[in-house]
This record gives sequence, C-alpha cells and structure tokens, in this order.
Amino acid sequence: MAASPRVRKVALVAHIASSTGWLGAVFCFLALAVVGMTSPESATGRGVYLVMEPVAWSVLVPLAFASLVTGLVQSWVTPWGLLRHYWVLVKLAITVVCTIVLLLYMRTFEAMAKTASSDAAMDVVRNPSPVIHAGLALLALGVAMVLSVFKPQGMTRYGWSRRAQRSTAATPVA
Repeated sequence: MAASPRVRKVALVAHIASSTGWLGAVFCFLALAVVGMTSPESATGRGVYLVMEPVAWSVLVPLAFASLVTGLVQSWVTPWGLLRHYWVLVKLAITVVCTIVLLLYMRTFEAMAKTASSDAAMDVVRNPSPVIHAGLALLALGVAMVLSVFKPQGMTRYGWSRRAQRSTAATPVA
C-alpha cells in the first residue's frame, strides 16, 4: 500500500518513538534490577521489586506492542515491505520474540513483587534473572535498532519476485 509522504513520516515518528521508548524503558529496568539485586538495604530492594511489576505493565508492555504495531504499519506504508528484505523480517522476529518473552516474564515480576511485599527473606528475590533478561532485551533491541539504521542488503525470494514483476510490468512492449 502506497502512502503519502506525510503519512509515512507520521508512521515513522510513531515507530521511532515507541521503539526507542521501549529501549530506554528496558535500560531503566536494567538499572532497577541491578539496584534491587545489589542494594545492601532490604527496603531499597523491596521497593525496587514492588515498583517493577506495575511499571512493566504500564510502560514496557504498551511500548512493546506499540513498537510491533507501528513496525507493521511501517512495512505496509513504505517500499521496504514486510516480506521483501531479510533485515525487516529479522527486526520483526526480534520484536515478536522480545514481546512474547516480556509477557511470559510478567509472571516473574508478579512473583517478585508478591515476595517483596511479604515478610519473606530478600534472598528469595535477589537473583540475577531480571538483570539477565533486561540485558538480553537490550542486546536484542539494540540489534533491531542497528538493522533499521544500516538496512543491510539482502532480499527475500518474495522481494526478488516482486522486483521482477515490477520491472517486467514497466517494460514497454514493442
């Protein structure tokens, strides 16, 4: 679907805003996870884990879905398409996998918040899992960002067939 330059720019701004917002929120979660895991103060650790779950539901999850939806819109309104270039497919896969992992990890956030709000020992909550997950998410989302900036060459079979169809349709018949 072709779109006007204005529509494409609005869609691009929405995608950049949601994707970089998601990346920034994950970076903040990494910092919170490190503080929660390493703080000598039990109250600080409990506070970190109590705030992570509601903030994840209200910030991380909406930004993940916004990034996914705006990325799909971008593929529909720009010449890049969804299935024409490998880098677009890799970005889509990264976004889908990160979103699914985030949704599955929300149970861990819930359990950590529940434990932090109880009288349980903080040793139960202080584990490297949130640091590892946030670090891997940063890595994956960083790769997606690099792909979107550099747009490495490589068309899919579908992309090549679409290009061939367009070039034969544009060739005048004598």
